[in-house]
Amino acid sequence: MITASPGTRITPAGDWRQQWRDAVTDPRELLALLGMEHMADRLPEADAGFALRVPRAFVARMRPGDADDPLLLQVLPQLAELDWVEGYATDAVGDLAAREAQGVLHKYQGRALLIASGSCAINCRYCFRRHFPYGEEMAAAGQWRQALDHLRRDPGITELILSGGDPLALSTRKLIELTDGLADLPQVNRLRLHTRLPVVLPDRIDGPLVGWLSTLPLQKVVVLHANHAREVDRGVAEACRRLREAGCTLLNQAVLLRGINDHSAALAELSEALFAIGVLPYYLHQLDRVQGAAHFEVDDARALALMDDLRGRLPGYLVPRLVREVPGAPSKLPL
Repeated sequence: MITASPGTRITPAGDWRQQWRDAVTDPRELLALLGMEHMADRLPEADAGFALRVPRAFVARMRPGDADDPLLLQVLPQLAELDWVEGYATDAVGDLAAREAQGVLHKYQGRALLIASGSCAINCRYCFRRHFPYGEEMAAAGQWRQALDHLRRDPGITELILSGGDPLALSTRKLIELTDGLADLPQVNRLRLHTRLPVVLPDRIDGPLVGWLSTLPLQKVVVLHANHAREVDRGVAEACRRLREAGCTLLNQAVLLRGINDHSAALAELSEALFAIGVLPYYLHQLDRVQGAAHFEVDDARALALMDDLRGRLPGYLVPRLVREVPGAPSKLPL
């Protein structure tokens, strides 16, 4: 547990908006909280256009003094991010080519994805949308008008995916505005939320949000994002309990990351920790090749060997599918 230094704000438990505002945004402060001020000279002088943001509750799960902590390495800016690496792009998965309306991406048959928000409670350094033009592509703008119009024009869309950023960065009132707009679209029968907030800011799963989810006349799937078992604590377990009681199916997608979870014991521990709180492992993504994240990549041969080992450790329902997203492909591609 991290002890607050003099002058550090203590955020009231349960107040997720204040916790969001009080997130650590200075890499030197983050290192100081972990007793690693001596590492400040390893930080890049610039943030590579992608600022640090990490909630203090997530920092509290990190091991003080451990430069290889798997939670710290997901968020701490690295000098390697400034390297331009051949084969890596600013739009690694072809999002912009799949744009159909403001904030609407339509890649796969039967489902559309809305860029609901450009905000996240945590900035993961490997994020495939770290260069995405959120200022221009926000589906929530104008009361979701363009997004809803697109859905009306395509009766084949039966599943709506809210992504971002993080869709739960929006107020519950704004989310209600969207689902109210779906009332005249009976073909949309499933709502999927891709969110990291139940993991990094579990107090976001509050009474109003649970109330909204509980009353939705839709199938509800919440896809979490945790990469390491040490991200899962009692607060995360409680958030997941609330989501399950609201009628949500809970899945997790992780990213295979060098130095963080690229050994089978860590992946097995993650699957076990997730299943213990009612979350089924879903996807393990090979890294999306976004500029600034090349130092996280695990090569395919090692990834496949890890999966072979994982199948020997776990029952089949706890083994996530190893996949890669390829621009223009009709689905995620299994390796």
